[in-house]
Amino acid sequence: MKTKFDELLDFPTVLNFKVMGIACDELPDLIISELQKHTPGDYSPKIKPSSKGNYHSVSIAVTVTSKDHIETIYKTLTKIEEVRYVL
Repeated sequence: MKTKFDELLDFPTVLNFKVMGIACDELPDLIISELQKHTPGDYSPKIKPSSKGNYHSVSIAVTVTSKDHIETIYKTLTKIEEVRYVL
């Protein structure tokens, strides 16, 4: 990835990741499970359903330590089958 996170941010910092995926009860647990592999911690996701209820938006604050750390989290979260977008 050609990002400029290292030029724009001072590390460590807290970033809010927004993950949009298919509406299922397991989505927040799947996201937290993947985050625990790279950034162990206690997470409190905020879940917001779409207007039709087909999708959920999960917002979660994560402490990141480097540009590579951010990119790893993005790549990991996008590999979850139920996830459609990671912002």
